[in-house]
Amino acid sequence: MSDITTEPATKRMRNGSVILTDRHCEKRVDRRAKVYDRKCPGLYVSVIPSGVATFNFKFTDRTTGKQRTKWLGVYCPGFTVENARTAVYAVKNRIGNGENVAETLRQHKAQRARQGKTVDEIIEERIEWMKTPVRKADGEERPRIESWENVARHLRNFLSPRLGKKLASEVTKHDIATLSNDIVAGRHGGKPSVSNARHMRRAASGLFNWAAEAGRDYVTASPCINLPKLDEEHPRDRVLTEDEIRTLWHGLDREDMPWDRRTRLAIKFALVTMLRSGEMLPIHRDELNAENGTVDIPARRVKKRRPINQPLSDLALEIIAEAMGNYEYAFTGRFGDAPLARLAMSGALTGTKVTKNGKRVARTPGICELLGLAPFTPHDLRRTAATMCGELGLSEGSIALCLDHQANKDENGKPLPAVTRKVYNRATRIVVTKKREVLDRWAVELRRIVGEPTATEVPLAA
Repeated sequence: MSDITTEPATKRMRNGSVILTDRHCEKRVDRRAKVYDRKCPGLYVSVIPSGVATFNFKFTDRTTGKQRTKWLGVYCPGFTVENARTAVYAVKNRIGNGENVAETLRQHKAQRARQGKTVDEIIEERIEWMKTPVRKADGEERPRIESWENVARHLRNFLSPRLGKKLASEVTKHDIATLSNDIVAGRHGGKPSVSNARHMRRAASGLFNWAAEAGRDYVTASPCINLPKLDEEHPRDRVLTEDEIRTLWHGLDREDMPWDRRTRLAIKFALVTMLRSGEMLPIHRDELNAENGTVDIPARRVKKRRPINQPLSDLALEIIAEAMGNYEYAFTGRFGDAPLARLAMSGALTGTKVTKNGKRVARTPGICELLGLAPFTPHDLRRTAATMCGELGLSEGSIALCLDHQANKDENGKPLPAVTRKVYNRATRIVVTKKREVLDRWAVELRRIVGEPTATEVPLAA
């Protein structure tokens, strides 16, 4: 038995039921009128004062007992009464084959609602999804996408201003390619940047792939496929010379510097330890190991989400002892109860500006400018340390370990299976020993460069 029946002939239908013709569809009316077709039960035409006539098929869904209406099309020379009857017969034939047309209509309606979302709407929904805490492999609950803040910034700064008001289902490959080209050319409200275009594409691709997943269906397919290739980005190669290191080191000790002492010590610590900003600035007293002179960086702060056990040379211990004092964090902010912000060091090196109503009203010069050094970033300090250690003849594999770059070759240069270090070989003692050889040697070389005598062993802050 079919789960759908045509609309019963009510009193209203009997009064408005005729053998429908094209003339009924072309008739002018003062108010909306419905005319039911006696020849094809359930078919009716709705005519409005503007002269537009639309065909619909009315039926009752037996599963819910409710009336449903299927829109068939607008009357025109290419879609007449006979075409509408043919469409109704086709629907009835689908019913006869067991199809639940009412459910199909519900799905189509839901699909149209989903595909009616704008880009801005799915951006905000995507951000909420990314930052939702989930349990990670180490047992901690962290955001589903831990770099969600960067992704959110790229979506809001690049995609939203241009395409935010547009329906997500209407965004085309041409839209993304044009936006990408404008970012590269500097026509998107910023400096020309291939890097920003690449960030935009990556964020947009993740957004639309997510939006096309089953269950969301905000778009039928991602518009970010087969885009023209971007120009190659040239990696940074800034390495400080010995003279620059000497100038920086002693300049950071100047009392007339407009930057906080702990921020300046953090810059020194980055050069000595090769740690990333996000790894070293939040170091807590509980993460320091007084017995063996190391620091444990938890996986949540590490780029590759694996814990780091980094040895601290005597020079590193001197710096962290002065910076920490009686605080709980190695490098605290102005109030002493929280670590410095991740961008604190880069801001100190390049300087900061204060704007009001779009105009710059104040600026604090950066350390590079004050000391007459060519601009560099905190990440360049890692490269400088690694380069200097390489020139000392230290093992490239050991230097890579200090940088937290996964070793993929053995001591003879033979490639190692990725699964070896990731799953099976969990030993850390040898790794720490190799890193200590590099970092201790680098501390000695750094003291020579800056003209400081080799220090005796400095106790770790208790």
